Amino acid sequence: MVVYLIIILAYNLILLAFNIYRSKKVKGHDDFMLAGRSLSIHVIVFTLIATWIGSGTFIAGAEYAYKAGFSSLWLPAGAWLGIVVIYFLAAKIRTFGQYTIGDILEVRYGRFARLFGTIALIIASVTIVSYQFRAGGYILNIITDGRISVAWGQAFSAFFIIAFTALAGMISVAHTDLPNGILILVACVVAVPFVIVKAGGFSGALATLPAGHFQVFSPDFGARPALKAFGYFFATLMLLMGEQSMYQKFYSAKSPRHARSAVGLWIIGTIIVEVVVVLIAVFAAVYFWGQGKEGGAMVLLAARYMVPAPVGVMLLAAAWAVLLSTGTNFLLSPSTNVMRDLVQQYARKPLSEKKQIIIQKGAVIVLGLCAFAMIFVPTLLNKPISVLQSAYFAYTMYGVAITPALIAALAWKRATKAAGLISICSGALITLFLDKLVPVLWPSVMIEGDPWGIPVIFPALLVSAGSLFLFSFITKPPDKVAVSKLFPES
Repeated sequence: MVVYLIIILAYNLILLAFNIYRSKKVKGHDDFMLAGRSLSIHVIVFTLIATWIGSGTFIAGAEYAYKAGFSSLWLPAGAWLGIVVIYFLAAKIRTFGQYTIGDILEVRYGRFARLFGTIALIIASVTIVSYQFRAGGYILNIITDGRISVAWGQAFSAFFIIAFTALAGMISVAHTDLPNGILILVACVVAVPFVIVKAGGFSGALATLPAGHFQVFSPDFGARPALKAFGYFFATLMLLMGEQSMYQKFYSAKSPRHARSAVGLWIIGTIIVEVVVVLIAVFAAVYFWGQGKEGGAMVLLAARYMVPAPVGVMLLAAAWAVLLSTGTNFLLSPSTNVMRDLVQQYARKPLSEKKQIIIQKGAVIVLGLCAFAMIFVPTLLNKPISVLQSAYFAYTMYGVAITPALIAALAWKRATKAAGLISICSGALITLFLDKLVPVLWPSVMIEGDPWGIPVIFPALLVSAGSLFLFSFITKPPDKVAVSKLFPES
């Protein structure tokens, strides 16, 4: 136990020292937000992998795999399709070369679209950061055999991630993601055969797990299994296609060619890691079946008890790298929105480079504390916490409020200012209503966690995308000048 803890802490200290060193290279706000637009292909590839493979994969994905078996692959599969779509947009995103998604939204839909889009993005991103802290609590609790509680573990994780992000922004985040991404990929691939053998192979899985764990749509998860599976698929798909921290990586690339080439390699690494994580979680479920263990902790428990110590240390370090990378990226991303889309837009006079950096670092701290409060309050009140449910809400909020309008801005010339604004607002409002208000006001209509048994992503996406198309055709065509900024050939 002591060895595991020492190695994880040593890894933290090495990354922190590297971060402090990199912080000295921050000469201006462009360095803090976009690493001076200097990232090479290999750095972008691994920072994309490390950013996307977060606790949504290691914890939420493991929770889903514990409950639904191999059909849980529907959750990451949405991202794979999303990456394919992004491949065709990456060069255009880099050519546009701004700082936030708000920059794109304002060009096509105006300042109010930028404002409301920013609010939705901050809500989703802070939620994602909050369960990275929870994942840190799980990791420290497991590697210390319970001596560090989940509550204290998530507090330590919050402190480290907030401090790590505030030090040097993207210039350090992207470069520490390089070793993190390599570690995640190698650790998962090396660990999976040990876990499968320890669990008794596929024969052991067939003998232990319910038959539904081996079906395309597991009946063990939800009242309408196929609908639930596709709900997770579309939530992940929509998040990936609109996720700002990915776009910031493209903005940070040396050139449009570098951005597009990196996406092609990103999909390969992502598919490998996410399939392997599901395998580890399913076979860990076989080993711990009936012992009352938390589903979200399956990968961590496998690292602690199912593989040789060196491999276990590597996998636990990878899990820590996962939450560190995702936590820092999703904390940096909304802080950039605060700076770029709120402070700079409404400041009475231009701010100096130094003031901009100070304000954004302050935003990192404030947003980090908000994320911590989101996980600390239910912990204090002994409320059940599901990382899977938190991830699903964040994915849906982001995916329906931001992505339809964003993709239309990049790929559809006919999308109008009014349509984009209505899409953003309606998507955010209906998600909040169905996910947060309906369970409180009308609990009787909730079936397996969904209003009327229908995953929130479907009605929310229908309203958001539907209003975007409808109002684009019934309102005046967009201004040619605005369209030409994203379609230079127009």
